[in-house]
Amino acid sequence: FEDIVLDQPMTFGPMQVTKEGIIAFATRYDPQLIHLDEEEAKNSIVGGLCASGFHTCCMMMRMLCDHWLNKTASLGAPGLDEVKWLKPVRPGDALSLKIVFDQKRVMGSRPNVGIARASYEMLNQAGDVVLSTVCQQLIRVRHPAPAEARGNDEKKSKAELYSLWDIKDAPKPSTESMYFEDRLIGEMDDLGSHTFEAEEIIAFAKEWDPQPFHLDVEAGKKSLFGGLAASGWHTAAHFIRLVVAQRLRVEAAIRAKKLPVAVYGPSPGFKNLKWLKPVLAGDTLEYRARTSGKVDLKSRPTRGLILTRTQARNQKGEIVFDYEGMILAERRTPFKPA
Repeated sequence: FEDIVLDQPMTFGPMQVTKEGIIAFATRYDPQLIHLDEEEAKNSIVGGLCASGFHTCCMMMRMLCDHWLNKTASLGAPGLDEVKWLKPVRPGDALSLKIVFDQKRVMGSRPNVGIARASYEMLNQAGDVVLSTVCQQLIRVRHPAPAEARGNDEKKSKAELYSLWDIKDAPKPSTESMYFEDRLIGEMDDLGSHTFEAEEIIAFAKEWDPQPFHLDVEAGKKSLFGGLAASGWHTAAHFIRLVVAQRLRVEAAIRAKKLPVAVYGPSPGFKNLKWLKPVLAGDTLEYRARTSGKVDLKSRPTRGLILTRTQARNQKGEIVFDYEGMILAERRTPFKPA
């Protein structure tokens, strides 16, 4: 932690993006046609095959591990303040990553743990920023100060986290229309569950997040997590898999009734992603999503922005994942400002 220098850019890469890699990730975690089918993608709003936004995040994580993170005393990350997917990532792109730390402090509750905030930008070969994010990184402190000497580094108060499972009698999403106008603020849906077995945790980590506590049982036991822990991006990847699977089921039900199906996507990003507790080998997470808001768009009158809140809880009922997302949804009739 003491060695992190503020306001000093670090640049890593490049990483090559392939068509095969885009399709493989999408097939496993984000099976939307814009990530799977070249012809369908050409006729979509993105104009061609592109990587899933979560695939781009995983590529960012791999680049970070290879070039910097695995050379540090990394202790994991509590989440990201925001992620913006600014341009499509295409087959043939060569991505680089720029990081700048702008704040750091020792955690009041843990004098041996520092937390540093960084801004990341992922750029393609043309210099276009395709992804930007602000996130926090936990780093071990080499020389922890005694408690009485920490001064103002006391633990900041946190707003109480509410659980989506505490909300009763929420309406279910319609199975007859997914158009923007017909989505109800407050509607809620159970997306499904997933059990994170050790072999899968290790396989995902080897590909995208090769930090010791995701790869080795003994290293996990010695870490802050207390056991072999899934990468945060692994929990996020299953979130998007379940979201897309649910949407495809609803689309199929609408088509079966011979009703028109609204087009969804892409997402411009998300904010306030929190990995609140470790997901350990053998844990089963259930995911629940709520429509939290709707935004009319002057810039895209045929689309509206759906805002969502998603959480996952483990078998103990503990919230381990909390996420505020957004996605473009087709309107039945174009928006006309008053």
